[in-house]
Amino acid sequence: MREAGELARVTASRPFKRWTKGHDNSPVSEGDIAVNTLLQERLPPLAPGAGWLSEETEDDLAARSASLAWIVDPIDGTRAYISGRTDWTISVALVEEGRPAVAALYAPVTEEMFLAVRGQGATLNGAPIHAPDGSSLTGARLAGPKRYLDRLESLSPTVLPQPKVHSLALRLTRVAQGQLDVAFASGGSHDWDLAAADLLVHEAGGVMTDFAGQALHYNRPHVVHAALIAAGPARHGTLIELVRDREAEFA
Repeated sequence: MREAGELARVTASRPFKRWTKGHDNSPVSEGDIAVNTLLQERLPPLAPGAGWLSEETEDDLAARSASLAWIVDPIDGTRAYISGRTDWTISVALVEEGRPAVAALYAPVTEEMFLAVRGQGATLNGAPIHAPDGSSLTGARLAGPKRYLDRLESLSPTVLPQPKVHSLALRLTRVAQGQLDVAFASGGSHDWDLAAADLLVHEAGGVMTDFAGQALHYNRPHVVHAALIAAGPARHGTLIELVRDREAEFA
């Protein structure tokens, strides 16, 4: 992960190519491709026979039909990376039977290395991290799509919307770290945006689900997910009830 981060930093320190791809014209850069290539060389030997799913590799469903699979976002927050911001990350998870078992999320500019192993807790630079306690939205620090934050603020004026975190994986992981009380993701995020953050949130004692309260499953044929909430358990329950009662307003 650190070598991949250094490669991304070096690439960004000089003029580099960037272009758009896909039906949604999402950005991609030389840095994304370089990091993807490095990780695709280094990760597979750590789990022989595991499948591979990456934002920057053409998907081969048959090749990732094993019970284990690497799920990788070489640079999560490519727009931030291209524009010289600090809030981009490298996101890696090893998924077993649809749920993440190992996770690493690295923010190279700020030197934050988040790690988790299922059943063993989550850490930031070696120190244990924990999702915030509490069920109240009073004073809760929220991050996510503006329409969600505006709606929550209209329902609970004492919430504290926070600045945008461009890496979705990092936004969700800020809940695991305790820096945010709640993080939202709109519908349309992919396995590679979410799998590492999912394990980090849960191993830090938090909960991350869709708006119906259902856990996510990865390495399935369909890799796109619905809108999500990450928070500590009690506050997550409060939000699920709130959203369920006003589902149309959060669509």
